[in-house]
Amino acid sequence: MSRALAGLRVLDVTQVMAGPFCAMMLADMGADVIKVEPPAGDVTRRWKGAQGTESPPYNAVNRGKRGMVLNLKHADGRRIFRDLALKADVLIENYRPGVMKEFGLDYDTLAREHPGLVYCSVSGYGQTGPYAQKGGFDLVAQGMSGLMSVTGEPGGAPVKCGVPITDLGAGLFALSGILAALYHRSATGQGQHVDTSLLEAGIALSVWEATEYFTDGEVPGPLGSAHRMNAPYQAIRCADGHITLGAANEQTFRLFCQVCGHPEWTTLPDFATAALRVQNRAALIALIEGVTARLTRADLLTQMDAAGVPGGPILNYAEVFADPHVRARAMVQEVEHPTLGSLRTLGSPLKLSATPVQAGQPAPLLGQHTESILGEIGLDPGAVQQLKAAGVIG
Repeated sequence: MSRALAGLRVLDVTQVMAGPFCAMMLADMGADVIKVEPPAGDVTRRWKGAQGTESPPYNAVNRGKRGMVLNLKHADGRRIFRDLALKADVLIENYRPGVMKEFGLDYDTLAREHPGLVYCSVSGYGQTGPYAQKGGFDLVAQGMSGLMSVTGEPGGAPVKCGVPITDLGAGLFALSGILAALYHRSATGQGQHVDTSLLEAGIALSVWEATEYFTDGEVPGPLGSAHRMNAPYQAIRCADGHITLGAANEQTFRLFCQVCGHPEWTTLPDFATAALRVQNRAALIALIEGVTARLTRADLLTQMDAAGVPGGPILNYAEVFADPHVRARAMVQEVEHPTLGSLRTLGSPLKLSATPVQAGQPAPLLGQHTESILGEIGLDPGAVQQLKAAGVIG
């Protein structure tokens, strides 16, 4: 079956997480993604896993791409990149703002010859503004976006989200911007510049917290696992650990009170509405855990499932990837790497009925497809060898 973006050519000159993640999702949907790396390679190629395995971060976000080495500090390297860009539908870069302009490879320059080009820049702070020239890192963006101020337990030290949420969020926003720009191009023939950042991703994901602040001027703080606008909606204690409880509306709260053997809780004035349950959350959770702390997680979840009360176990990643539902939804895939053998990788959360999303081939070796890609733009083997000898390619 065809894939949604089959025939789309993407030039990916990004490193680390946000840009490569965006480009990988385009590859999963069928785009021909060419990963352009400097002679030393994407910096994540030199990062090791917990067991000393080579490049797990690189392999995680670069599957399905073709790879080439191109030295953009060399004039011939920039010329080749320009030739590739003029044949591409999409270009994704995450250099510090201004670098691509110094190379003569910025959007304005390329768009004069290729007005249909969709050019996406992913950076720490965006292409404009007083912080534009600062380097971008997920940890820093989490702090500056407000995310760390609302993560963790009340009164505790600042805590970042357990996953690199601003990196991944910026990649997702870049993806949505690229797809919107491609849709616009299909109607007008005109490409455009897509500009997003880690900082803005963190802020944009703070929809509940921003709403709370905009509504009453109160600065949100950390709530642990609790919800800002509903209760009981958090982790609760059982005899052998914790589960999550999502009794976030009147019906599920009533059903959960019945599971606990205390239907009268719904009639107590302090818990009569969602707003009151949030206001009196500590007292409510104390009552709930007075019951649940005597039950095992399995017993309580069985009763909740039977009653139709949302909730679930808190799994570690070994348990997640062994879970039968996760397996049934194809969220664990295997690809064959030419040097590392069989690698497990994440499946796609997108299930498209007519154009299935596929995990694709493993991440390319450094420079694996350089010569074949150069052949596609008309360079013969002799010219390729001259470029290699001059340190332009690898």
